[in-house]
Amino acid sequence: MDTKEILKKVRKIEIKTRRLSDHIFGGEYHSTFKGRGMTFSEVRQYQFGDDVRAIDWNVTARYNEPYVKVFEEERELTMMLMVDVSGSELFGTTEQFKKDTVTEIAATLAFSAIQNNDKVGLILFSDDIELFIPPKKGKSHVLRIIRDLIEFTPKSRKTNISNAFKFLSNVMKKKAIVFMLSDFMDDDYEHTLKIVGNKHDITGIRVYDKHDEQIPNLGMVPMLDAETQKVQLINTSSKTIRRNYSANAKRLSDYFHSTFKRSGAGSLDTRVDESYVKKLLGYFKHKGS
Repeated sequence: MDTKEILKKVRKIEIKTRRLSDHIFGGEYHSTFKGRGMTFSEVRQYQFGDDVRAIDWNVTARYNEPYVKVFEEERELTMMLMVDVSGSELFGTTEQFKKDTVTEIAATLAFSAIQNNDKVGLILFSDDIELFIPPKKGKSHVLRIIRDLIEFTPKSRKTNISNAFKFLSNVMKKKAIVFMLSDFMDDDYEHTLKIVGNKHDITGIRVYDKHDEQIPNLGMVPMLDAETQKVQLINTSSKTIRRNYSANAKRLSDYFHSTFKRSGAGSLDTRVDESYVKKLLGYFKHKGS
């Protein structure tokens, strides 16, 4: 993909996701993820209905009329986007690849964060850390993140979620809002997630294709393993093979949801042919209530 094509795609994603973050997610994001606390802002004259507990008695005595302290939420937060760039993300049988949906969701979340003056960082991972962009503020920074999500080519096609969480723990010393976007075709990451979840506010967003969960009966079909690049002839007419395929997909999905729940982290999933907007909004509203 040449530079002109990349910039065109970045602009297209910016227009779509900026509109969502401006009109829908900005407010929901703000109310869902609170700041670190309240910080003193100023004093002003007492008005009817003010909480008497907020009266500043020193200033009141000085001016001989009631004044109250005004506090503001100390808002600045850091969002870390952790995005799976392994080979299985380049799979899609309906409208688009899983990678495309992941990019749109990540861009929407990033614009929601900068709209609230928060920092945004990015970790791209496979079974190794492919790219780390430290958190910063600003639109130009988010556009750089979107560009990397579109054009980055990983060195590995495999997945190691536990390794990604370990890296997060090493580079982020202060509490962050963390969104991991993946198809979660991996397991054995519960222990690491529990440790990281004690420090950070973590949400896993599972993006999947309908054929990740079941394969149709198409007879003998050559299938490419996106992570190992091996091609095998699979007899999709076999009920046993189709049943085992679906059972393994369910096992990984169940592991994802139960592990995140036990670790005190949030989770949601969205299929590439579904509206992720409704899923995210529903999640934000539930989390913020």
